[in-house]
Amino acid sequence: MAVVREFTLPDLGEGLTEATIVQWLVEVGQVVAVDQPVVEVETAKAMVEVPCPYGGVVTARFGEEGAEVPVGSPLVTVAVGAVPDDLAREEAGGGAAGAADTGALPPEETTGSGNVLVGYGTSAAAARRRRVRPGGAGPAQDVPGPPAPAAPPAAAPESRTIPVISPLVRRMARENDLDLRELTGSGRDGLILRSDVERAIRERETATTAAPVAGAVGAASAAGDAPQAERIPLKGMRGAAAEKFSRSRQEIPDATCWVDADATELLAARRAMNVPGAPKVSLLALLARVTTAALARFPELNATVDTRTREIVRLPAVHLGFAAQTDRGLVVPVVRDAHTRTVEDLSAEMARLTETARSGGLSPAELTHGTFTLNNYGVFGVDGSTPIINHPEAAMLGVGRIAAKPWVHEGELAVRQVVQLSFTFDHRVCDGATAGGFLRFVADCVEQPALLLRTL
Repeated sequence: MAVVREFTLPDLGEGLTEATIVQWLVEVGQVVAVDQPVVEVETAKAMVEVPCPYGGVVTARFGEEGAEVPVGSPLVTVAVGAVPDDLAREEAGGGAAGAADTGALPPEETTGSGNVLVGYGTSAAAARRRRVRPGGAGPAQDVPGPPAPAAPPAAAPESRTIPVISPLVRRMARENDLDLRELTGSGRDGLILRSDVERAIRERETATTAAPVAGAVGAASAAGDAPQAERIPLKGMRGAAAEKFSRSRQEIPDATCWVDADATELLAARRAMNVPGAPKVSLLALLARVTTAALARFPELNATVDTRTREIVRLPAVHLGFAAQTDRGLVVPVVRDAHTRTVEDLSAEMARLTETARSGGLSPAELTHGTFTLNNYGVFGVDGSTPIINHPEAAMLGVGRIAAKPWVHEGELAVRQVVQLSFTFDHRVCDGATAGGFLRFVADCVEQPALLLRTL
């Protein structure tokens, strides 16, 4: 006899309380194996495929594609030990699954019959889903069909083949008279995400503002219309970052020191290492190796503060985060056990994490539990910064652009490749002498890379 198990949205990482359903990977009536991914969700940090711990037949799905689901809410129910003959009938298109494929809900199913419809569950679950379904769309399946009668004329193109799944994305495009066929999605396989639509809307508004039509301006003035301020919700990745930045400023008494360093020899060392046939070494990986060497000499900076117990917790391993800019915003991938890796290994892992971050495929494990952050803001063409510490860490090393500048070298004025290094630290963890010693060691290694040999 089959036993129905309910699978709820698990805790996907520290600080994440909800996720947005991007794409269902299974249908009601489908047989799933243990640990098979059943849904793809977007958290404030990454796109994640969520595996189900039960094997059996999917009897219900909860949540529309595009809907936000809190942690602990049901995702699917699975009948463990279902009869294979029943599965065969449903997979062939019979029974409730076949009725749902028509894209309509039979009236008797809304009165508590207990039958399971595709994408819903029992009648009680169906009522809950109808309250959250955007725009009164059909079942959770992405079944092609004509738009609802109440939809505006602009909704007709939605029935064409467009790489978009979320009903919220479709509604946002429809309400802003945006043709989804003209967009290129940044999601997996060209999937059009909400961020793609928002970016297209902003670009259109910017273009309209930059080149206004005189007649339109006159008409707006006559009608008394004033430009409306743009409101951007602080949610998703932007909201999570805002919350972390605010908490960092509220809790951490930070201070910053900085120093200029001659990076000419560091660049020369990198060129010497990148010989044909050898693993490529990035400049960021060299700086990461310098950072782990400095933390080995100043371990008090690889720490966090436990405000509940009023204790400084010094951490035994260096999990090095580094800032990476993506289309979805700033993310901080984490290199696990960076203190045990060679510069070649660091370079390969950082390249992998950066590429995965840009495709939106980082897992929560690759974005959390860092102990120290390296921030290369020099890629934006700026010299210096006073970054906000990545809470709950205790420090961050910042690296500006490397530029040719006049420099006194061996007693003579010369043109050298100079970089500004900044170091922001939690003053509860250490005093200025420790912070200055750390930064001076980093600068010395940048100027004389051979010093790293002493730490091996």
